[in-house]
Amino acid sequence: MQLATFQDLLDAAHKQPEPQRLLFVFAKVELPQNATAEQRERFENREGGSLSPSLCVDKAPDEIASFAALVEESRSTGQAWDMVFVGSLSGRGGIAPNADEAAQPLRFMVNAINNGQVAQFAAFDRDGAVLQFG
Repeated sequence: MQLATFQDLLDAAHKQPEPQRLLFVFAKVELPQNATAEQRERFENREGGSLSPSLCVDKAPDEIASFAALVEESRSTGQAWDMVFVGSLSGRGGIAPNADEAAQPLRFMVNAINNGQVAQFAAFDRDGAVLQFG
C-alpha cells in the first residue's frame, strides 16, 4: 500500500480485518562517530547520518487524532526527534493487542532501525511528510 499522508496510515489501520495497535519509534538523525569528510558533507546537506531511536510508544488508532496531535504529545516527553517510524500489530479474534503485547515488537523495531533496516516501516518527517528509503 502506498501512503501519501499520515491520515492514509490511520485510515488503513481502521480498515484492517482485525483491530490494530500502531507502534511508533521516534528517531534522531545524528552525525556518526568518527565521520569522514564525505559523511559530514552529506549530513550537513541533510542527505545522511545515522539513526538513533529516542522514543517509543504504542497506540490504538483511535487514540491518535492527527499527526499534529502526535507531534504535540511527543513534545511533552522532552525527547528530540527528526522522523518517526511506524509499524503495526494485528489483534486476533476481534481483540486488539494491548501495550504489553507491543513491548517486544517495539524492541524489534528499535533493533531494526539501529541496524539500518527501515524499509519495512512507514516513516514520516516532523512535518508529517512521507519518507521513503531505498
